[in-house]
Amino acid sequence: MLISSSLRDYASYYRDKRLLTVFAFGVSQGFPWVLIGSVMSAWLKDEGLSRSMIGLFGIVFSAYTINFLWSPLLDRVRLPLLTQWLGQRRSWIAAGQLIVALSALALSQVDLKADLYQAALLCFIIALSAATHDIAIDAYRIDILPPEESEKSTAAAAMATSGWWSGYALLGAIPFFAADLPGISWPEIYALLALIMLMLFGITLAAREPVSHREHTQQQLQAQYQSKLAGLEHSRLQRMLAWLAVTLVEPFRSFFNRNGVKAALALLAFIFLFKIGEAFLARMSIVFYKEIGFSNSQIAQYSKLGTGLITIIFAFLGSIFNHKYGIVKGLFISGVAMAASNLMFSWIAVAGPKEHLYALAIVIDGFTQAWSLVAMVSFISMLCDRAFSATHYALLASLGSLGRTVLSSYSGVVIDDWLGGNWAVFFALTALMVLPSLIFLYAIRHKLYEIEQNYHNQGKSQQEK
Repeated sequence: MLISSSLRDYASYYRDKRLLTVFAFGVSQGFPWVLIGSVMSAWLKDEGLSRSMIGLFGIVFSAYTINFLWSPLLDRVRLPLLTQWLGQRRSWIAAGQLIVALSALALSQVDLKADLYQAALLCFIIALSAATHDIAIDAYRIDILPPEESEKSTAAAAMATSGWWSGYALLGAIPFFAADLPGISWPEIYALLALIMLMLFGITLAAREPVSHREHTQQQLQAQYQSKLAGLEHSRLQRMLAWLAVTLVEPFRSFFNRNGVKAALALLAFIFLFKIGEAFLARMSIVFYKEIGFSNSQIAQYSKLGTGLITIIFAFLGSIFNHKYGIVKGLFISGVAMAASNLMFSWIAVAGPKEHLYALAIVIDGFTQAWSLVAMVSFISMLCDRAFSATHYALLASLGSLGRTVLSSYSGVVIDDWLGGNWAVFFALTALMVLPSLIFLYAIRHKLYEIEQNYHNQGKSQQEK
């Protein structure tokens, strides 16, 4: 009875309208990966580019790995006009969405064979803009729930994960279904994708800006730095140096002070290692499906719609598990599932394009994606200082993206040059890539339990106040 009561209380969190906004913004985060990921890979494959070239084309995703470099600006810089109209967080989100939509429209006018470099540049602009608006969206999700509502953090993570996969997989199925229709070209599909992005921009205009005490804390810190620089003769220089210190130095000092240098470095290493194997698989998955003999419609049906729906279901189940048993245990389970999921693709490579194996692989992969993302989003969120939520989340998330983008860009080289096109061995290798992160997770588990307990204790103390 106690368990069912607890589940009812947890389910009630999803009636919070703020979490619907978190879901919608998650859609906006996942959708650009369709533009420069799966759809672009399919277009490049249809144009006859090699697997190595398709893999290297993924370097445009490098913007996601370095967005922490400019993330402090999103905590402090106010965009002219837009910030007055929409607020700090929504102004950056809206700006990113508009640039992504216009770049997608420009891609619809590109002759890919003649202007490959122009297409790569536009994809990089999309990645840069999307990576920037991701910073603001992640900070929005943290800011929208005050500390006394920290118990809703796993529900918010589930909504963000479900939104991301709705944007990436459910909306991402549309171009693959369209590609198999007679007379529909990839440039025309990009025009449609630009329109979808504009619709997501409309949601941003209707959302509410979160209430935050971030600026008050930052002003106090700036005043402290100015007092330390009181010996400078020029007050303007004093103010500028103090502003730069709070913007560029304080977020990183805060993170290492909160966790200790050794623990902070250990946390960063684990986040970097956790999803490398999955990243190598994801980068080559569309190429693999097409080479093994699956049609665009089958890819849309299974890898997009199937994965999306299954991921959304398991995201909510994973959030319940994380809420009841803790985020650290959720990370362990998702890591083991990740390795099993990758081995399923080795089986398909040996057996050939059998739909029942494809469907089974998608179920396991959907579970893995959902469980790991909900656990990781919740984990990173609880590490963030609310005074620098954009900077901290971007720093941590970008490390997770590093393996998913820059390193996985060489996945085509691995399959072509190292393995001679042996897909079965390639996917087995990606399963082994998961093991170092699980070993690392076990080694630092006590510190992670401590961080998780402190996070929830802070929320309870705020409720009592």
